[in-house]
Amino acid sequence: MYVCICHGITDSQIRQGVQQGMQHVRDLYQQMSLGSQCGKCVCTAKQVLSHCQSEAVTTLYHQA
Repeated sequence: MYVCICHGITDSQIRQGVQQGMQHVRDLYQQMSLGSQCGKCVCTAKQVLSHCQSEAVTTLYHQA
């Protein structure tokens, strides 16, 4: 799904960014320019980031 229409950024791209170490919306802004136009995507981007980080913690917990 598209998160940022202005720059064509999808949730998949955000997930890839998290896998590459991006942890905050400012990281997405610096690397992808997410939120630099209208800013309507920031709330959804935060939700995607939070979900990805929760999945990562759950995965680590189950591997231990």
